[in-house]
Amino acid sequence: MSKPAGCKRWSVAEGHVAKRADGDGTNDVLWLLNASAHEAHVEIMVYFEHRVPAGPYRLTLLPERSRRIRWHELEGPEPLPIGTDFATVIESDVPIVVQYTRVGAGGAGAMTTIAHWERCGM
Repeated sequence: MSKPAGCKRWSVAEGHVAKRADGDGTNDVLWLLNASAHEAHVEIMVYFEHRVPAGPYRLTLLPERSRRIRWHELEGPEPLPIGTDFATVIESDVPIVVQYTRVGAGGAGAMTTIAHWERCGM
């Protein structure tokens, strides 16, 4: 592959941590893909309408791997508040691909969108 897939800075203008009936947290999922041969060190900042931002949430994405992030799994520096809408900015030290998915309760219905990326020479 001549160019790495993805970009280093992404934003998702929608997110929500909802409590499901089974108590398993959220149906909103962030998918990350690192198609490069190097580890990706990722930082996620979370922005709210009525409070200061949370983050950065840091994680490492192994080379040539994908990873599913469920919002309620983000714990440090603080858990995301349940029942709150938010937006995110995701930054990585190597290009990655970001996709946001929402699945309805019980797996009924799904919506997915690719995140917005900043100009990255594509």
